[in-house]
Amino acid sequence: MIGILYRKLLRPVLFCFDPDKVHKAFVSLGKILGEFAVGRWFIGWLYDYPGQKLEKKIDGVVHRTPIGLAAGFDYNGELANILPYMTFGSEEVGSVTARPCPGNPKPRLRRMVKSKALVVYKGLKNQGVDRIIARLKKARPRGGFVLGISIAKTNDRESVGLEKGIEDYYYSLKRLTEEQVGDFYTINISCPNVHGGEDFSSPERLEKLLTRLRTIKHDKPMYAKMPINQDWDSFNKMLKVIDKTGLHGVVIGNLNKNYDEAPYPEEAPNEYRGGLSGSLCRTRSTELIRQTRSNWGDRFTIIGCGGILTAEDAIEKLEAGADLLQLITGMIFHGPHLMKNICRKLEKKGSKARS
Repeated sequence: MIGILYRKLLRPVLFCFDPDKVHKAFVSLGKILGEFAVGRWFIGWLYDYPGQKLEKKIDGVVHRTPIGLAAGFDYNGELANILPYMTFGSEEVGSVTARPCPGNPKPRLRRMVKSKALVVYKGLKNQGVDRIIARLKKARPRGGFVLGISIAKTNDRESVGLEKGIEDYYYSLKRLTEEQVGDFYTINISCPNVHGGEDFSSPERLEKLLTRLRTIKHDKPMYAKMPINQDWDSFNKMLKVIDKTGLHGVVIGNLNKNYDEAPYPEEAPNEYRGGLSGSLCRTRSTELIRQTRSNWGDRFTIIGCGGILTAEDAIEKLEAGADLLQLITGMIFHGPHLMKNICRKLEKKGSKARS
């Protein structure tokens, strides 16, 4: 019933407004609700999955449910108090950067309603790692909630170039580990539409970045967020670097940059302006998950991200080899009850997720 009300009544109203403004309003509302016990109780009553039946221990970290909020929604770390009451077992804050980023010129978000996708052109908008650290140190999420931090290079001219870009990542990770903020870290190596492009999606540059970051001593799991617009051979070369440099796993994956795959091309911008989320990521990300698990066995923890709009999409990724899941767009198109529905289906199915 809640899902029907969202799709038939609330979503049509929300989709009449600018998506960036709607996003900002929901973050503000979530922040307020998370500050008060009655707000947390009410959201939990509506959207929380009860019990620990789907609890998973991954890389020494216990996730109450396998579903996480992907990076790109709570980019300033304002929702950690409320997300545990929406069935999320984890979230990735950010991506955070060494310096504050105002983001790309507007519009930064665009809906592709028939395609069930978003055009994302935010340009790593965030308040910078130091301010976000201060906020997260004050957060009081419910016990068992896993806080991940996605790290990217600052979207400005100061970070252009290989060495400057590496030091930008290094500063953010160093500060997070010094302050002991975050249960795991994800290195975002494939964010589109930033100054200098994707400097670290080639094996040579990626190895230099990860080698430098591994000099920072800490005991938290580290993952790399992977591009999905590469053939398997190129993708596998990156996996070999990630294996060599000792990261725990990968998030598969980031936004789809091929507008030609949109089933309704009239919905897409006339020129390339941001990556595509939602349904246009599902097939690519799932196939890369399947190939990674098939070729590498249990070497990597795999977090499946991209195109999870239904419980069936979630199960498909888990059966392909994902250990955990992340989503955003499915929640926007189908409502905040989606995560609870996924967990119910997983419990009913007996959960074929890897333990």
